[in-house]
Order: sequence, then structure tokens, then C-alpha cells
Amino acid sequence: MLAAELIDPMIPALKPTDTVGQALDWMQEHRVGQLAIVDQGQYKGLVNEDLLMDVPDDTHQLSEVMRLFEHLSVHESQHLYELLSLITEHRLQVIAVVNEEQEFIGTVSATELLKQFAQLLGVQEAGAILILSINERDYSMAEISRLVESNNVRIISSYFAGAAYGMPDKSRLTLKLNRKEITSVVATLERFGYTIEAAFANTPIETIDQGRLDMLLRYLDS
Repeated sequence: MLAAELIDPMIPALKPTDTVGQALDWMQEHRVGQLAIVDQGQYKGLVNEDLLMDVPDDTHQLSEVMRLFEHLSVHESQHLYELLSLITEHRLQVIAVVNEEQEFIGTVSATELLKQFAQLLGVQEAGAILILSINERDYSMAEISRLVESNNVRIISSYFAGAAYGMPDKSRLTLKLNRKEITSVVATLERFGYTIEAAFANTPIETIDQGRLDMLLRYLDS
């Protein structure tokens, strides 16, 4: 899924002539910590609520505090995974989407982005989660899939987290499966030498609230 497909039309953009007070009011109304600044269709940057709160006079126009702008954006054709990397690195609640000419296309919210990411991972589907501790040289998704599927269980999604430098046996492979009862899968993987670090039989997640959003951000950033 691309950035252009994730735009939330309900999130407004600010103008340089808007005041600091107006910007803070809009952020509070839409429950976001940043908003894009757009001047005659051109993207000028993101303004942050925390920084605006330090401006002593909220009647100042945003054009007078442009030093506070963060010039972060994504191209309309960038993939969801690239957006996730950016919002986790900079702890953003929104990200601006632009085209080749730096024209503002719209805004993507971190909450909507993570909802789509959760759908890709199959979070909404009931099933177990397995975390394997694995040496990178032993990693073979083809073999692991064959072992799992030999028990009539299907892998819905997977996530491989590489090890830190010099610690090749500390990589983790997270598997989302389509069944909750996976005793036979665990037994098969262990029989073939795989170490099961953790296993969870989870239920579907219907919505992602701010708490789950923060937890996922911390996980992606770890």
C-alpha cells in the first residue's frame, strides 16, 4: 500500500498566515501533535504542538516561527513500510505526502498507518503467535514454512528482526499462524532444532487505540 492511498482527508493543513493559537486549536480538535504547513499548494514543513506551546504570544503567525518547522515528508509513491520507518524514527503522529514538485497531496495519520500495517500482519485474525530465537545462518523461511504447514497450519504473516552486530544467535522470527492450538507445530519445530522463545494464542484485535499504537511503536523501534 502506497502513501497516496493512506491519506486521511479529515486532517487539515495550516497556512503560514494562521496564528499559533489557531494551529494549537486545530491540533486539539483533531487530536494530533503535528500538522502540515502549506503555502499556495507547496509543502513548507510540519509544525509540532510541543514547540508551539513554548511560543509566548499565540497571536504570532506561523510564518513568524518558521524555525520551528520540521521539513519531513514522504513521496506519494512510497510504501507503507517506508512510512512506518519514518514515523517511528521521528515519533510522528502525522506525516505529509508530496509529489515530485513538493506539492502537498495530503496527510497520513500514524494511527491509520498502523491499522493498515496490522491488517497486513493479520492482527485482526484469530490465531497464535510464535517467536523463534534463531541464528541467522540457520534461517530458512522455506524450511520453517514446510515444517509449520506439515501440521495443517498456515503462516499468515512473518517478521524477521536481525541480530545486533556480533550476536548472530539473537535474531528473532515472529510468525502469525491461522490456528490457536499449535502444540504440534511447536513440537515439530523443536524436533528440528528451533528454539521457541515465546508463544501466544491471541484473539483478533478490532481497533488500535493509542496504548496499542505506543506499544507497537516501541516494538518497531527496539
